[in-house]
Amino acid sequence: MVDVLAHESELLGLVKEYLDFAEFEDTLKTFLKECKIKGKPLSKSTCGSLRDPKSLKFQRDLLAAFDSGDQKVFFRLWEEHIPRPIRDGDSLAQKLEFYLHIHFAIYLLKHSAGRPDKEDLDERISYFKTYLETKGAALSQTTEFLPFYALPFVPNPMVHPSFKELFQDSWTPELKLKLEKFLALMFKASNTPKLLTLYKENGQSNKDMLQQLHQQLVEAERRSMTYLKRYNRIQADYHNLIGVTAELVDSLEATVSGKMITPEYLQSVCVRLFSNQMRQSLARSVDFTRPGTRLTTSHPGEQRETVLQAYISNDLLDCHSPSQRSVLQLLQSKSEVVRQYTARLINAFASLAEGRRYLAQSTKVLRMLEERLKEEDKDVVARENVLGALQKFSLRRPLQTAMIQDGLIFWLIDILKEPDCLSDYTLEYSVALLMNLCLRSAGKNMCAKVAGLVLKVLSDLLGHENHEIQPYVNGALYSILSIPSIREEARAMGMEDILRCFIKEGNAEMIRQIEFIIKQLNSEELLDGVLESDDDEDEDDEEDHDTMEADLDKDELIQPQLGELSGEKLLTTEYLGIMTNTGKARRKGTAGVQWGGPEPLRRPVTPSGHRTGYPA
Repeated sequence: MVDVLAHESELLGLVKEYLDFAEFEDTLKTFLKECKIKGKPLSKSTCGSLRDPKSLKFQRDLLAAFDSGDQKVFFRLWEEHIPRPIRDGDSLAQKLEFYLHIHFAIYLLKHSAGRPDKEDLDERISYFKTYLETKGAALSQTTEFLPFYALPFVPNPMVHPSFKELFQDSWTPELKLKLEKFLALMFKASNTPKLLTLYKENGQSNKDMLQQLHQQLVEAERRSMTYLKRYNRIQADYHNLIGVTAELVDSLEATVSGKMITPEYLQSVCVRLFSNQMRQSLARSVDFTRPGTRLTTSHPGEQRETVLQAYISNDLLDCHSPSQRSVLQLLQSKSEVVRQYTARLINAFASLAEGRRYLAQSTKVLRMLEERLKEEDKDVVARENVLGALQKFSLRRPLQTAMIQDGLIFWLIDILKEPDCLSDYTLEYSVALLMNLCLRSAGKNMCAKVAGLVLKVLSDLLGHENHEIQPYVNGALYSILSIPSIREEARAMGMEDILRCFIKEGNAEMIRQIEFIIKQLNSEELLDGVLESDDDEDEDDEEDHDTMEADLDKDELIQPQLGELSGEKLLTTEYLGIMTNTGKARRKGTAGVQWGGPEPLRRPVTPSGHRTGYPA
């Protein structure tokens, strides 16, 4: 009772706050009247009106300043009424504030009848530039906002393709609608009754605990079944061992009386004793349902090469089989798991030099992979592995030619328009594949057909937060800028100004590469005379290193059971001494070195090989 009295005032205040929020007006009047009669005080901390007229006036004044373009009044009200934790910590508020600064920076350009006042315009641009260098710098690594950091340096933003959307009639009304929704959401959230908040938090906590307990129960049942199976197996082995032991004791007693024990009898006892273990071991050793796991989890060396050669010599993927029903057809399976593991296997083959030679003997594999790539509508593991295999195919010139002719460059440009929707693997291998195809003159000519789009996508990717893609973006830009028509398009869109923005923030190697790109942009040569991949269908550029990356085993759905052999242990335990290395002698690659240093990449690479320093 003492605890209730101690918190009674606050509890009554919570009830009053909720009744006011839910607009139970008559109930609220009765409640307040009865509290007064009984002399029950209400907590003042919860007794304020939820419909604050001051907040309504603030919203009206803020929207009026937005419409009139008065940025000083707008941002004064913004900073006074929007709490700092929201302005600095809420991503929605930060993005909205960025676009609001753009709105006021270009306000005169959009609303002046004639030529805008230069002094006023310069003041607005300077204000926006100061914002970019201070508070707005936090969004400099976000692809969505990256092009706008060049806005203060572009002489006429109204005709620049990167800022075309800002000057459409629908842009300002849409921004105002976002502002109104943000204000409504913020003040509604701040006016939520505490009683409702407590109920939601408690309910969610109970729900989370229930889910956790259910998950623990499922895991306990799974372990229980595993232990039960193990117990039954041990019990069977125990009874078998008892029977064999009894026979051996009887035999030992017989030898005392002079009876001989034949080797055949001892062999029969051993077979009965170890037959069960032999059957289990044999079942594991012939498990060909998971060949990809054997390749990806084994160590480089003779055993891996031996297994790979066994797969190739027996044409595991039916690359040379005329049959319509082949392993490759599993790429079209309705089961996502089947498609995923088939793609993993092909990617594992493509990661090894001998595997690429095997797959490259026919374009059948390439065509099926391209078809699967375009049909997978989600960025799932299956599509990642298909893309990884194609990227490694692009190390071989004949396959580069086929991919360019099939229009794969246009597909890559299309998905790279929204890089934030892609996984790191998909983004990195897509950009690396695009660069390899752009090193060929046929690929550059393809890019020239949509030069504006290609340049915009690549310039946006320059500032992406995933720095692993920078060498490939730089290499692609440097390569396509050898085409005069693309250089002309790049100059028209102010590419040099955009590039110079990155010189201020990049590391030394990035800066030097961008300087090479700017030099290429300003050159007047008809052809790039420096070493690059031409259109000769020679195989000398094929690297001879294996590029098995750790991502091949990402999100594995099938894991080895406890005690089950897999990968290197499986190969050395079950095949050592059984299989011999029937592989052909490895062809020595060209004595090239990785194209490092300050210049952009000019030879085909694959991300895993590039990171480990293998030349291409």
